[in-house]
Amino acid sequence: MYLRRKIDDFLLSWKDDKNHKPLIVKGARQIGKTESIVRFGNMYYESLININFILEKQYRSILSGGYGVDSITENISLIDPSKKFIPGKTLILFDEIQDFPDIATSLKSFQLDGRYDVICSGSLLGINYKSIHSNSVGSKTDYEMHSMDFEEFLWAVGYGEQQTDSILCHMTQLIPFNETEMSVYSELFLKYCVLGGMPAVVSSYVENRNFSGTLELQRQILLDYEEDVRKYVEGLDQARIISILRSIPSQLAKENKKFQFSKIDKNARAREFSGCIDWLSDSGIIQICYCLNYPELPLKGNIDPDKFKLYYSDTGLLIANLDEEAQEDLRANRNLGVYKGALYENFVAEALVKQGLNLYYYKKENANLEEDFFVRTKDELIPIEVKGNNNKAKSLEMLIQGDRYRDIRHGMKLSTGNIGYNNRIYTFPYFCCFLLKRFLSSDRTEKD
Repeated sequence: MYLRRKIDDFLLSWKDDKNHKPLIVKGARQIGKTESIVRFGNMYYESLININFILEKQYRSILSGGYGVDSITENISLIDPSKKFIPGKTLILFDEIQDFPDIATSLKSFQLDGRYDVICSGSLLGINYKSIHSNSVGSKTDYEMHSMDFEEFLWAVGYGEQQTDSILCHMTQLIPFNETEMSVYSELFLKYCVLGGMPAVVSSYVENRNFSGTLELQRQILLDYEEDVRKYVEGLDQARIISILRSIPSQLAKENKKFQFSKIDKNARAREFSGCIDWLSDSGIIQICYCLNYPELPLKGNIDPDKFKLYYSDTGLLIANLDEEAQEDLRANRNLGVYKGALYENFVAEALVKQGLNLYYYKKENANLEEDFFVRTKDELIPIEVKGNNNKAKSLEMLIQGDRYRDIRHGMKLSTGNIGYNNRIYTFPYFCCFLLKRFLSSDRTEKD
């Protein structure tokens, strides 16, 4: 069962571009990269050459004659004569290239040659991406893929563009959802949070129409991630990386969600762990949210690299890593507010990243002023407050009304409540979060 993905449209537009370059698809493992690319290749090419450098180690010799296209294709044909290279009608997929990053050096040759389309993919590309990039600079296009977002989940369970357009229209026109809409979309959102966006997990739910077996699939993915750590990392960093990953749920459960190494080990030193956090981020398993020095534009260069929060790249995997009591409360009692709103916050972080937005937060020292996230438009900085209830957003009001924060003119509150706008604060239900970027770029209505 194939689930429609956003990369489908991207791949087709990439192919239709007469000047397209070889493509590198990056992202964490088990998010559906290979399945989407193979389906695309089978649908739009007469010949698909699919080479997996982990499962088919014999192909690591294809550069023995150099980086020229003829030499590489000849060596591939020697290993498997059934692979057909038809000029203008062939897609070559080099998969799991993190195990053979040298193949990236050949991309310039394929670009200049132009007879065959080439896509590279890998699950831990971030780890070796600096060498891959330096070997193929100017000769490739990059695409960052994630697990399924809420819109893709809606597609999987039978909804289409009509529902997405309707939600966005409610947001831009500030029209509250009716009782049926709130009930249906909130229930779908809860299911998505519990399941997450891993295609295997979503497929199991769609096929069975229940959650049976999904927790086991999620926990197996987490075990696979830890196995990757043991495979690709050496020495003490193995234990450190796994400790960080397992520590995230409890760290997010704190009132102060700033990541603290002392919560892993009272003798831990930041310099011992910083590279481990970069490893997890580069591999696409976690997302880093840095603390702003001051809530103002520009954002780049305005962060404290020693203050940050960590989130899972897929909220479903965070939920799968909770303790048994929290699991029971969540699944039996539908209580997404468990862990002091950490799940809501993780979902928002995940949704922002999947829209191509970076993560920032702000906490003023020795004060109650704290904001969960910030996004920006062309000329405005917009704070986002994540609420597990419908209480007042005091920090938002302080930022908007304060004369000191000249880049902030509007705020946004995400909660379980309906759409609203008051005192220059937009209020949206959580299920709207996947449309925030489109909302910010639209013509927005303001009603005071």
